[in-house]
Amino acid sequence: MARKITGRTHGDPRTADTRAKVKDDYRPSRDEILRYIAENPDRAGKRDIAKAFALRGDDRIWLKDILRDLQDEGVLTKERKGLARVGALPHVTVLDIFDRDADGVLLARPTEHTANGPPPIVSIRLSRSGSGPAPGIGDRVLAKTFPADDTNVAPGGPAYTGRVVKIFEKRTDAVLGIFRILQDGTFRIEPVERRQPELIVDKEFQNGAKNGDLVEVEPARASRFGLPRAKVLNVLGSLTSEKAVSMIAIHAHDIPHIFPADVIAESEAVKPATLDHREDWRDLPLVTIDPADAKDHDDAVFATPDLDEKNPGGVVATVAIADVAAYVRYGTALDREALKRGNSVYFPDRVVPMLPERISNDLCSLREGQDRPALAVRMIFSAEGRKLRHTFHRVMMKSAAKLAYQQAQAAIDGAPDDKTGPILETVLK
Repeated sequence: MARKITGRTHGDPRTADTRAKVKDDYRPSRDEILRYIAENPDRAGKRDIAKAFALRGDDRIWLKDILRDLQDEGVLTKERKGLARVGALPHVTVLDIFDRDADGVLLARPTEHTANGPPPIVSIRLSRSGSGPAPGIGDRVLAKTFPADDTNVAPGGPAYTGRVVKIFEKRTDAVLGIFRILQDGTFRIEPVERRQPELIVDKEFQNGAKNGDLVEVEPARASRFGLPRAKVLNVLGSLTSEKAVSMIAIHAHDIPHIFPADVIAESEAVKPATLDHREDWRDLPLVTIDPADAKDHDDAVFATPDLDEKNPGGVVATVAIADVAAYVRYGTALDREALKRGNSVYFPDRVVPMLPERISNDLCSLREGQDRPALAVRMIFSAEGRKLRHTFHRVMMKSAAKLAYQQAQAAIDGAPDDKTGPILETVLK
């Protein structure tokens, strides 16, 4: 008798109905055992498995034989806390966050990967409550990993989800160079900065790099003899690609693109702003209008006819910008880092932000439907477009919609979509 286990299990993985129907000779299938081990890495010892499937007596001896067979076949391996799938990520492991997917979800790879094939991709799951560490691209983190539901994994997509436990101090010594394969099959890095020595890369740290690729590497401690070794962190591809050109410019002009640990720590400790000493403008339908691929939204707008009879045909226009000063205090590490950087730097494929992502892409991004502190100016214009007066306000706002330029213009031109249609008359026109 076999049945499918779905979801993360605790204790007996069978449903009450299934348990009631199970006969004394019930034994799980190999696939069920493997699924249980994958979904319960903390309870994957022989006794745990036997207890989960309510196996007793001779059935426990049968289970022991099955588990030994799976180990002999190279499917399972014995670890400190029990059994695990060969090549599977440990339940708690160190990850390097390297990118975001189309939905903005952070993607990571294991820092160490010794199994055959490319390292698995881990989708980083953030806390809904907003508590806990707030990682970003380039972070090295300690995370708990969980196998993704096989039915939802796209080819080449994340095989695991991960929950960040701790963010390690960011690296500050990344080197940019050209990956070379020598005639004897060994690997070398030719640094873009010619004053730096060549680096050796061992095969297990190649990370998919090919001959001639521009790569970002992390040097190891130099040995007393021979060239220092390094590990490939990111493969940037062809020297002519946008990604490669951006990274060369960053390194060539010493643009700071890695935040110091104290700056990250301060950004993680920041608490969301409250309504104290602010006007509540959350019912005002301010909207953000940005490029379609924008990740941070720092200004919002709204305009409405002026109802003052003394200003016929006039307009009341409101512009709100994110209140960065609510989070960045004078003299703090965040303030000093922002002063050093001066501004965010935009490249064709990336943005080097002035402030960590926790601030720039989260707390100071005027996200749709979320409370955000802002500084606003309310301007009164005449029918001829002459500004009559203005007032400044410190407010708490909630963006009514996140729109792209093309999306807003299409709605005004008579082709609204599901998002712009409901606000066309009241907000966009």
